[in-house]
Amino acid sequence: MHNDMKGVLKSWQEEKRSAYLYRIIATREQQPERRHLFSQLAVEADKQADLWASEAAKRGLGTPAYQPGVRVRIVAALVRLFGPSRIKPILAASKIRGLSVYSRQRSPGFHPVPASVDEVGASHRGSTSNNGGLRAAVFGVNDGLVSVACLVMGVAGAAAGHQLVLLTGIAGLMAGAFSMAAGEYVSMRSQRELFEHQINLEREELAQYPQEETHELTLIYMARGMQPDEARSLAERMIADPQLGLDTLTREELGLNPDELGSPWVAAVSSFTAFLAGGAVPLLPYLLGFEMHALQATIILTGSALFAVGAVLSLFSGRSAWLGGLRMLLIGAAAGSLTYLIGALVGASIA
Repeated sequence: MHNDMKGVLKSWQEEKRSAYLYRIIATREQQPERRHLFSQLAVEADKQADLWASEAAKRGLGTPAYQPGVRVRIVAALVRLFGPSRIKPILAASKIRGLSVYSRQRSPGFHPVPASVDEVGASHRGSTSNNGGLRAAVFGVNDGLVSVACLVMGVAGAAAGHQLVLLTGIAGLMAGAFSMAAGEYVSMRSQRELFEHQINLEREELAQYPQEETHELTLIYMARGMQPDEARSLAERMIADPQLGLDTLTREELGLNPDELGSPWVAAVSSFTAFLAGGAVPLLPYLLGFEMHALQATIILTGSALFAVGAVLSLFSGRSAWLGGLRMLLIGAAAGSLTYLIGALVGASIA
């Protein structure tokens, strides 16, 4: 019973917190449709808070006047400073709905009527879902390439011997790869747990007050350009099917795709492999036993790989492959030259 009472008060507080932030977002919004959406969502959150307050009263509990905590005030300050679209993940963690209005917009008044969960998902998949893994892999290769190349250049600049350069490079390669993998795992795991928590909250709210969820979904559709009657009809159709309703609310209110929450292990392994592949390139001459011109061979191999990475990254920006490759080559050359110079200065001072 004690836990139930704590749950009621916590739910009341969450709704009041959401209402407070909705009003902050509304004051920051320039577009009338979005301003109206978040103002109305604030009203709906207050209504749901009143429902929890009534539930608390039945159990002999009182609800104090709401006072936003430090965390909520910080989020509100970030909204005022940067705008809501730039801090979507933070807002999602604060139980803010309607974030799909900051996704890629369709033409006003147009919204295909999905008839299944698959159709709902298809209508929300952007181009990034298909190439996101490839893009991350390319960046991982680039990180390993630049990091290990700079490490090799710095140690070589200090006039270190062949074996010391190789040992230092291998140590840096493995340390960087494991560090990247661990970082990606923790980051993806935390993100996935947050998303799963948000989806579970949405499932509970849909089961508890479907009419309020229908109204919120209607407001979101209206903010995206639909007529009120059409928006209401579509929202009612979505909520009528529990699975379809949850999937739709997850995408439209939270701005999440439940099919693409990401795997921590896949992220970790991909990051480790990509970093290892990129970082191995500068070490190849030393691994193959090039005693005389290992550093020169490293510079040539690394420069070629940097140009290739830059050219591949241009596929994601639509810019010239030659310009993309040249830019990446110049950035890598500058980083390597500075590291070599620092290594030479340190080596001279030690000697």
